[in-house]
Amino acid sequence: MVEMISAQDEREIRASLRQVLSKFPDEYWMRHDMDHEFPWDFYQAMAQAGWIGVCIPEKYGGGGAGVQEAALLLEEVTGSGGALNAGTTVQVALFGLEPIVKYGTEEQRERFLRPAAEGNLQVSFGITEPDAGTDTTSITTFAEKVPGGYKVNGRKVFISRAEQAERLLLITRTAPRSAGPKATDGMTLFLAEMDRACIRVEPIPKLGRNAISTNMLFIDDLFIPDEDRIGEEGRGFKYLLAGLNAERIIVAGGCLGMGRAALNRAVEYAKQRHVFGRPIGMNQGVQFPLADSLAKLDAVELLIRRAAWLYDNGMPCAKEANEAKLLASTWAFEAADRAMQVHGGYGYTSEYHVERYWREARVQRIAPISNELVLAYLGEKVLGLPRSY
Repeated sequence: MVEMISAQDEREIRASLRQVLSKFPDEYWMRHDMDHEFPWDFYQAMAQAGWIGVCIPEKYGGGGAGVQEAALLLEEVTGSGGALNAGTTVQVALFGLEPIVKYGTEEQRERFLRPAAEGNLQVSFGITEPDAGTDTTSITTFAEKVPGGYKVNGRKVFISRAEQAERLLLITRTAPRSAGPKATDGMTLFLAEMDRACIRVEPIPKLGRNAISTNMLFIDDLFIPDEDRIGEEGRGFKYLLAGLNAERIIVAGGCLGMGRAALNRAVEYAKQRHVFGRPIGMNQGVQFPLADSLAKLDAVELLIRRAAWLYDNGMPCAKEANEAKLLASTWAFEAADRAMQVHGGYGYTSEYHVERYWREARVQRIAPISNELVLAYLGEKVLGLPRSY
């Protein structure tokens, strides 16, 4: 059985990460966000320090770490001031290739996991579609079987890192939804080459996290060889589920980091800002919301740790993983909103950084799954209530 991460190990991980992260202060992230510039030097520093491949199995050149370490890593990365810009830069490497680890061939693991562990393979996820949203079974991107592989046509939307990606973890249909007894039948997963002649990438203007573009993909006659298919044809939805609980836990860790960063900014400002001859932190109207956020963030940290431990030990953890994502995203945004309120007008300016935390924490209540769908899952699968959708 995998033990709960020890306090000593946690301190060592945090200290090691902070040595790298200290070179990339808030001003670095503000500049990259404003310039819409991918943080390559940050990514390379994390790769050189061994953090990009920390969760890839040791057999393929990675660190062999579990979700406990991954959630802690993302908490430190986002909490350093990088927020979601920094988190998205490294997040795909943290269990994003789990379908290949669990269901790929040995040849695929050698071909993809080793360069990924070294930081030399950029991967993007191609799942969501304009007319399907989170109803993945309704996707229409289709992979037609041809000699030696498949020819793919379709569209994907809200695709992060597509401009940098060399490979695309792509879910398609190889049979219509009506062809099988289950809506999830007939879906096939690939790790496709990002052939720019067949995949047009169109950035989508958005509120925040602008160092990392979000894109629409137009896929026209993309050829994918048989050797880039993950697992069996028609079972891709099952493979896609391999890393979803891990993703929820890791995302929760990133939310926790953003919430703590916002809270720390608010506390320091409340100590230093004097109005009417006294620090504003003396006022209970300022002090109590910050204390409330502290308690909430401390509580969700414990839930994240438990969910991660359950996952690492192969135990059922969907309830805890979903609860962690729900509460961490809700309370991180609340902390960021309170930090903006404490800063007053200055909170709305870029100089104090909390507006960036606010923008980037907000999206985690929507992605990678909306909190409403998390509640629907808990209502149906945990409480046993009738399905609501």
